[in-house]
Amino acid sequence: MKIWLDTANVDEIRAAARFGVVSGVTTNPSLWAKAASGIEYREVVVEICSVIEGPVSAECVAQDVDGLVEEARSIASWHPNVVVKIPLDETGLEAIHRVSREGIKVNTTLIFQPNQAMLAAEAGATYVSPFVGRLDDIGHDGMAVVRDIVEIFDRYHFSTHVLAASLRHPLHVIQAAKAGAHIATVPYAVLQAMFKHPLTDVGMQKFLEDARKAATVRS
Repeated sequence: MKIWLDTANVDEIRAAARFGVVSGVTTNPSLWAKAASGIEYREVVVEICSVIEGPVSAECVAQDVDGLVEEARSIASWHPNVVVKIPLDETGLEAIHRVSREGIKVNTTLIFQPNQAMLAAEAGATYVSPFVGRLDDIGHDGMAVVRDIVEIFDRYHFSTHVLAASLRHPLHVIQAAKAGAHIATVPYAVLQAMFKHPLTDVGMQKFLEDARKAATVRS
């Protein structure tokens, strides 16, 4: 399973890129407003593409089919690695079908049930993004939706990738991997938490103490 970063904060993306484990980025207008106020969305996305050598998802916000298609074409032209994000409803589904036939890669966002994921895949989406955390927030099992989508896609050989989104903590990442998700997109804080453990800290401290004692004895 690949790890993507869910942020529009370029400083976080540069820091994560140094680890060599992040292969893509997802953004949306909310993340952009939070991290890059006053900077054009296009400028932010293009800068992210200069940092990460992999897919970078950028959101479409038009409310009609023709508007979504034109916006998708425009956003896709920003950089070869850009993937356009289109929410799944009737309008979005038609737009996904049209732009996918033009070779534009689509990340279908705001997926909350397998039916939506199936429709997006049939329409030609490159990725579907089930929102795990948001489902959990309303008392549903978000990861069960990921498992169901993976099972359906595997059974019928869809080429569309399942991107587990709205992940809130490291356990979500493990659950997504066990569920068979192709990608997990995580906030920078979750990525940081993935490589931290108190026993690791204790062990490192113990090794350093023992190394200092050994050096003292030898001297």
